[in-house]
Amino acid sequence: MRYAPRMRPARVHLVDGTYELFRAHYAKRPDHRDPSGADRKATVGVVSSLLALLHDPDEAVTHLAVAFDNPIRSFRNDLFAGYKTDDGVPPELRAQFDAVEEGVRALGVTVWSMREHEADDGLATGARLFADQVGQVRIMTPDKDLGQCLRGERVVQIDRRQKKLTDEATFRALRGFAPASVPDFLALTGDTADGIPGLTGFGEKSAAMLLGAYPHLEDIPADAAAWTVRPRRAEELAATLAARRDEALLYRRLATLVDSVPLRQTLDDLQFRGVPRDGFEAWCARLGSNSLRSAPRRWAEATPAAITTAAGGGT
Repeated sequence: MRYAPRMRPARVHLVDGTYELFRAHYAKRPDHRDPSGADRKATVGVVSSLLALLHDPDEAVTHLAVAFDNPIRSFRNDLFAGYKTDDGVPPELRAQFDAVEEGVRALGVTVWSMREHEADDGLATGARLFADQVGQVRIMTPDKDLGQCLRGERVVQIDRRQKKLTDEATFRALRGFAPASVPDFLALTGDTADGIPGLTGFGEKSAAMLLGAYPHLEDIPADAAAWTVRPRRAEELAATLAARRDEALLYRRLATLVDSVPLRQTLDDLQFRGVPRDGFEAWCARLGSNSLRSAPRRWAEATPAAITTAAGGGT
């Protein structure tokens, strides 16, 4: 007997949960408090957003994971004191870091909760692990750091809010340099969201021009007279880079995503099989949300043991 080859999934969706959590917190949506009075607006927002993604026929989600920073601190804080921390995060939002993970798990969705690493590292690792196992990896975040993961049309970035897809060709045309140069770009220009200061004098245009010609910091000639491109104040930029090269290399390390995080889940583990009804309804009760309780359109099939127990049988 001949067996048909197993079809590989068309897509895997990797969601930046931390971005979704912050976006939901600051969104103009009704407040929500659980029966204890705790603020759960952001948690409701994230779960609602994921349900919208799962219900979106254009995305056709079959395999999904959501990565969270929990806490914000990572190994990068040991490398650079100015790197981003939990400082400044509203306490009512910080208090939902565990709650939102519980809510996403209640949906039957894989959660990658980052401790030593960051959510972006989890997404980068997932993109590397699954890129050759599926037709396309879709990284769901507008975060510019993730641009370094783009790979042809196999690994792409999706900004759901702006409904924009960026693949490698689009990135190159827009930015003027390759995705692999993103950490070098952020080392030069800085990234205020992550606390990376960058180098004085380097703007996006000058950095992009240089990296379009010289992909990495080590490739940039020390003497501006040898440059094949001429950004404004080239001599000053060359002098700054020469004087602060060690700083630039540190900043690049901070901006370089780790794609070797030890994730336990296989691609099969990421398959969405429907929302587990009992667990999700119990979670909604703890959250005090009747609207979410009836929101899922696809429920997980009950196991034979669960059917037997529900009918009054079993041991």
